[in-house]
Amino acid sequence: MAGLRRVRYADFAAQYAAEREALLAAMDGVLARGDFIGGADVSALEEELALLCGVPHVVAMNSGTDPLWLALKCLGVGPGDEVITASNSFVASAAAIAHLGAVPVFADVGSDQLLDAESVARAVTARTKAIMPVHLTGRICDMDALRAVADAHGLKVVEDAAQSIGSLYKGRSSGSLGDAAGFSLHPLKNLNAVGDAGFLATGDGDLAERVRRLRNHGLANRDVVVEFGYNSRLDTLQAAVLRTRLPLLPGVIEARRRNAALYRRLLDPAHIYNAPCRDHEFNTFHLFVIQVDRRDALQSHLADHGIGSKVHYPIPIHQQPAAAPYRDRSGPLPLTEQQAARILSLPIHQYLTPADIAYVADVVNAFYR
Repeated sequence: MAGLRRVRYADFAAQYAAEREALLAAMDGVLARGDFIGGADVSALEEELALLCGVPHVVAMNSGTDPLWLALKCLGVGPGDEVITASNSFVASAAAIAHLGAVPVFADVGSDQLLDAESVARAVTARTKAIMPVHLTGRICDMDALRAVADAHGLKVVEDAAQSIGSLYKGRSSGSLGDAAGFSLHPLKNLNAVGDAGFLATGDGDLAERVRRLRNHGLANRDVVVEFGYNSRLDTLQAAVLRTRLPLLPGVIEARRRNAALYRRLLDPAHIYNAPCRDHEFNTFHLFVIQVDRRDALQSHLADHGIGSKVHYPIPIHQQPAAAPYRDRSGPLPLTEQQAARILSLPIHQYLTPADIAYVADVVNAFYR
């Protein structure tokens, strides 16, 4: 359609244009040195991320998935154990549990899409070994309430912090609130690699040492294998890219928070719900999720007007075919299921202009008039 305004859900071209010179210089440095595996940029990135997360130990890894299941493994989770988590997450949250032969048990969420502590408490059994809170959309779960449940039952806590880098809960950083945490640095994340990447954050030095060994085939040094491990390393090229982008993260977060505030001023609350921020949280808005009636029709309406949008996620994990063996281990999840039919992620990235946000809000509001 001629003259149609277009608002991209993500804009990698704009990011590359803004960062091209610095990115190419960083990658050229790696190529010139030839330290492609475990290079200096990897260890430097780990130190910088540890400062960001407020933890003494970070282990850079190949994705946001491997930190989760390796953390659970090193905390003693194994076959037959139960780990309570959310069903409204990306499938990797539950897959990290299932890979160990353990059982993902799903608890319900609140109106903010975050794991509900009361539902978690009801899900605890004699087989429960850990809780995996999922910090969705840039928000952190109510960790005081969840830690109280964990402490009452002697459970470990592994944060799925894939979507919450830089977020705060009562002044404490995402990744510093449990026994360990797994972060994703996927291209769509606020701090993003040019492929898959992630890291483990923890205050436990012994756990960090073992994960560091397991990510590299279990090698204690080049020639000695202490235990058979995995290939979960982060490439030095990705580390170099991430080190270039890490100083830009505060600006990325500031822009996303500014865009979210404008959406909240402009969207009609009579038809559009976005969970309000709580006084004790700092939301980094990895996603801006609205809950609406006639979600699918609205998404088509947005596409007709040149606006990209996504659903995170249309099918809860407990309803996926792969989760069939675990369904009888979870109780009812009414809010999870209701929200799956109503949630829609609007564009929130840092390259949007106020005019873009106003256009999206106008199109959404017009749909409900």
